[in-house]
Formats: sequence, structure tokens, C-alpha cells
Amino acid sequence: MTNLYLILKISPQASQIEIKQAYRRLVKEFHPDTQSVTADHEKIIQINAAYEILGDPERRLLYDQQQPAKREHRRESAQNSYKKSRQSAQNEQTELIQWQQVIYSPIDRMINQILKSLSLQVDYLAADPFDDQLIEEFQDYLNKCQTALEQAKILFRSRPNPPKLAKAAASIYYCLNQVADGLEEFQRFTYSYDDSALHQGQEFFRLAQQFLKETERHLQYVRS
Repeated sequence: MTNLYLILKISPQASQIEIKQAYRRLVKEFHPDTQSVTADHEKIIQINAAYEILGDPERRLLYDQQQPAKREHRRESAQNSYKKSRQSAQNEQTELIQWQQVIYSPIDRMINQILKSLSLQVDYLAADPFDDQLIEEFQDYLNKCQTALEQAKILFRSRPNPPKLAKAAASIYYCLNQVADGLEEFQRFTYSYDDSALHQGQEFFRLAQQFLKETERHLQYVRS
């Protein structure tokens, strides 16, 4: 099949303005009325035929679609696009897995250890809330919880949250805040002996547990 772009001596990526300029230049070069030395009637016929197609955007598009090179280029572009899309999906999946393993799982263990040990600590304290030794042991428990909470916060901030896990990350964020508020109320109880502080701290821990469960539900949804 004749390459019309070669006839007009232009690139297949040429604009419509460039096509018109090339056509006019070649007509002037080969037309019998302008250049007797280079006049070429057959060339003029080929140039006119090429411009008739390439000069019309719709006919040019149809012509381009019929060219083997163009089809191959489109096929390669489609393949490259598919490969990039597949690689992007694989990278995203890897990022999700790493975030769950490196961020979520350790935080989940640390916070669950804090939350699940509260009931036993409160039971010990209930024997005599005003006993200095029991209060001291409860204070030790709170200090350990505070240390674990700080570690969880540092870990949570250690890497960006994947966009796809934004809801799960938000639930962890709220969970950590609830734990912090709960520990603050328990600390207040150790020097005020105000039962409302103890009850309020337990309520904060209950909310923290809910947010932790929400995190797992978000993760299950993403996995599915």
C-alpha cells in the first residue's frame, strides 16, 4: 500500500497545517506552470491524491487506522497500558499486604493486649480501691499501657497509609485516641478516687474496641 505521508514528505505525526504546507510546497515544485525543470505530471497526480486523503481529518483517520504500522503501534500501546495497569495493581496489592503486616498487625496486638487486660486489673482494684498497694499495681499497669500506646502511635505514623485503606487507617487513629483518653481517665482515678473517672475510662476502652473491630471489617472488605 502506498504511503501517502512519504509522497508528501511529512511525518505521520504531522499536523493538518503541516500537511497543507507540504502540499503547497510540492505542488509549486512539480507543477508545470511554476517549475518547468522539475515539472512532473505524475508527481502532481500522486500529490493531489495524497492530499485529498490526508488533508481531510476524517479520511486521514480512516487511512491511519488501515495502516499496519499504526495497528501495530496501537496494539503495542494497548499491551503496554495493560502491563502498566497490571503492575500498578500488583504494587497496590503489595502495599496493602505490607501495611497490614507491618503496621496493622503489630498495633492490633498491642492495643488488644491493653484492652483485654483492663477487666482483670479493674477486678483486682475492686477488692479495695483505696489500698495503696493495689493502686500502685494499677499505676504500673497504666504505665505499661502508656508505653505500648506510644509505640503503637509511632508505628502508625511510620509510613503513609495506602489510599485504599483510608477507612481502616481512620479507625485505627480513632482507636488510639480512645485508648489515650481512657488511660488519662484511669490516671485521674489513681489520685482522685473518683468512680466516674474509672467508669469513663472503661467507656473509652469500649469505644476503642469498637474502632478496632471496625478496622478489621474495613480490611476484610478490601481483601474481598
